[in-house]
Amino acid sequence: KAKNLSYGYQRRLEIARALATEPILLALDEPAAGMNASEKLELKELILKIREDGKTVLLIEHDVHLVMSICDYLTVLDYGKVIADGLPNEVRRHPEVIRAYLGGAAA
Repeated sequence: KAKNLSYGYQRRLEIARALATEPILLALDEPAAGMNASEKLELKELILKIREDGKTVLLIEHDVHLVMSICDYLTVLDYGKVIADGLPNEVRRHPEVIRAYLGGAAA
């Protein structure tokens, strides 16, 4: 039963259920929330595999390191306002992103 799975496996099961509908775009809202480091690594590998399979992934996530390691292009919001958008290496150096999400030091 799904309820007996670990939290990380439950999240991956939710993603698998969504993929079963053969979406053009897969929207993931905070998929890494509550996951430990090894679960996040498995999630990252899964998302990268989904992308390799030709799916577009819309990732809404607060784990900046995970986002930077997965995404080709970022739009960063702070309290609902766009504060930066662009390539990960550009966005991670943006002063507003550093202030809002990186605690004053670039990731």
